[in-house]
Amino acid sequence: MAGYIISIIGGKGGVGKSQFAANLAFAMAAEDRQKVLLLDFDQRASGDQTLITGMKSKKNLKELSEFSGSIDPRSFQTFYAPLKNNVTTINMPNDPLLADQIDVEGLGKVLKAVPNIFPLTIIDVGGDLSPLALKALEYSTLIFLVVSPDVLAVNQSKRLFSNLVTMLFPKDMIQVVLNQMTKGHPVSPDVVGKQIGKPPFFVLPKDDASCTMALNKKMPVLLINRNSAFSKGMIECVRKIKQKNVLKILDKLNKPDTSKATQTDEKSQDASKGLTPWIDLKSRIHKSLVEEMDLKKTMDSEGDEKAKSILREQTKKLVVELLSKEDTKGIINSRDDMNKIVKEVIDEALGLGPLEDMLRDKSISEIMVNGPHMIYYEQDGKNKLSDIVFTNDRQVLNVIERIVAPIGRRIDEKTPYVDARLEDGSRVHAIIPPCAIDGCTITIRKFPENRLSYKDLIKFGSLTENMADFLRMAVEAHKNIVVSGGTGSGKTTLINMLGAFIPANERIITCEDSAELDLPQEHVVRLETRPPTLEGDGAIDIRCLVKQTLRMKPDRIIVGECRGGETLDMLQAMNTGHDGSLTTVHSNSPRDCISRLETLVNYAGIGLPQKAIREMIASAVHLVVQQSRLEDGSRRIMNITEISGMQGDVITLQDIFVFKQEGIDRSGKVTGKFQATGFIPKFVETMERKGYRIPRGIFSNDDNSPEKEPAKKVSKPGQKPSPPAKNPAPKPGSKKNKTG
Repeated sequence: MAGYIISIIGGKGGVGKSQFAANLAFAMAAEDRQKVLLLDFDQRASGDQTLITGMKSKKNLKELSEFSGSIDPRSFQTFYAPLKNNVTTINMPNDPLLADQIDVEGLGKVLKAVPNIFPLTIIDVGGDLSPLALKALEYSTLIFLVVSPDVLAVNQSKRLFSNLVTMLFPKDMIQVVLNQMTKGHPVSPDVVGKQIGKPPFFVLPKDDASCTMALNKKMPVLLINRNSAFSKGMIECVRKIKQKNVLKILDKLNKPDTSKATQTDEKSQDASKGLTPWIDLKSRIHKSLVEEMDLKKTMDSEGDEKAKSILREQTKKLVVELLSKEDTKGIINSRDDMNKIVKEVIDEALGLGPLEDMLRDKSISEIMVNGPHMIYYEQDGKNKLSDIVFTNDRQVLNVIERIVAPIGRRIDEKTPYVDARLEDGSRVHAIIPPCAIDGCTITIRKFPENRLSYKDLIKFGSLTENMADFLRMAVEAHKNIVVSGGTGSGKTTLINMLGAFIPANERIITCEDSAELDLPQEHVVRLETRPPTLEGDGAIDIRCLVKQTLRMKPDRIIVGECRGGETLDMLQAMNTGHDGSLTTVHSNSPRDCISRLETLVNYAGIGLPQKAIREMIASAVHLVVQQSRLEDGSRRIMNITEISGMQGDVITLQDIFVFKQEGIDRSGKVTGKFQATGFIPKFVETMERKGYRIPRGIFSNDDNSPEKEPAKKVSKPGQKPSPPAKNPAPKPGSKKNKTG
């Protein structure tokens, strides 16, 4: 039969924890007439057990933690001290620096093997919940929390007890020992029990004379004077442990039958077939939690990380207490099960429920909830079905309400849809019954943790370095750019990249339905639309915001997406001194983008002639950047196209860069290459007249083409522009670049 491990911990120094641990080892050895191992895990008071017991081990704990061989009775004998009254010990290094270098995982392997060598192991853990202390507690059968009748000691012990319970150590496993007690002391055992939340298991009398004499002789009190008050108290404590079969009972508590542990995942995945015991238990705990706590107050902690952390810890303690009152036999079969159900209840109560893990997974770019029992996610450009489910439709609705409430949005039967964002900027769209037939639907497009730069997009194969150089020059030269593409094609990522090219000394104003743009500049004003109030008024749309920007002295205007009458205001701004503006449009090609802009202008209800609208577009927009999502899930810039003017009633377009798809390889990846058409945009000569030096090599497909460095501008006022490249540019509007 495997042995037991008892850990001794104290909330404050001076409570007699180490003295209790050493004498407990000798008392247990004397009563049971069996070998006892005493381990010193107290890194702060390294060497105390050597002074208390007078025993020095052959090797210390650091050397034991670094032992790579198998732990068996023969190899283990080379570490511990010679037996004294059936007790042996392994000491902590006397040097605190060496004590801090102990391999915690190495000692974990030792603690796993020790019960097969010694019937009983006593560990002096110390007063901190350090990684080494937690490793000892993890393998313990019983934890003794030693406290003295002192207000500060009781308060610290209360904190320690609460932390242990929060860490899911069962309350029955933690027993309080009141040490150094004197008759008539105001801090009585009842007071200690009420303060900590658990009555003392045993009360040891104060016996300073015996303890001081034992320390001076470097021997345990039990070996110096077995008839002292302290020694008699230790023996009674040991007998109480034996009489109540404490270790046997706790051993069953901490080592349950794990044969059913694997059923937990199956239970959580079977929600669609009805309430399983696991889900039913979660529902009961969540209901009790709502009754105990006002979860609506959690909104007050939005944005305050410290308040959130405190609230989460308080909730965790309450969930553990509620679970301790439930009959969890056959449902919670291991510590992992306990951790899992506590986490799920807390995520559901304070977070976004089952979506929390998916939001933390950096490899997932989009989450799609199609009702409570069907959740898809996008990973590596592919949609995959998750095995995570919600308990019911009410839980999904709770998640939606928790998302929209902090930003002042609402969702109900009158307005059953909403656009919102998470705290990190991730875009959220939700729609509920009666519009969503199969249950509440949520779509979350995750915001990247790190802002993607043009170098990242080049690395991903979305564009080439020459294309990035050209786009940077166009942005710096205040050219108006429209990013075109379908849903999920990467328009927002691309416009973020283009916005990053804007010089830091310019004032940027952004207008969005849901704030997603993340620009590196400091001088950025972010505007966001607002839905109507419950009375149906007070709505502020994109068009209204665009009009407001014109009165805010913008150097650049960036509209997240043009989808209505704001397109007219945007084009007018581009035509009236606000060059360098950026926006996105939903369309499948540059030509479709022009048609889409024409249609959107008509949404303004002005009734302009078609030709006038086209002339406005031709003079306002300089470039269309077409972004697409290909069959393999990759995003690429398919076209960079210049709007070169009007021919009759038709807007003329000229591709500068294109992506030519060649096929699909065996792994399903799209193959192809980016090509420059050889056309040099009209505005290149305009830029050169302003002092920019434009490398012609970026418009060539020749890898050995001259000059690929970025465009440069003359630094001194009045200085002549740098000489042009060796081969002059063709006349604007020519179809081919003669330099090749």
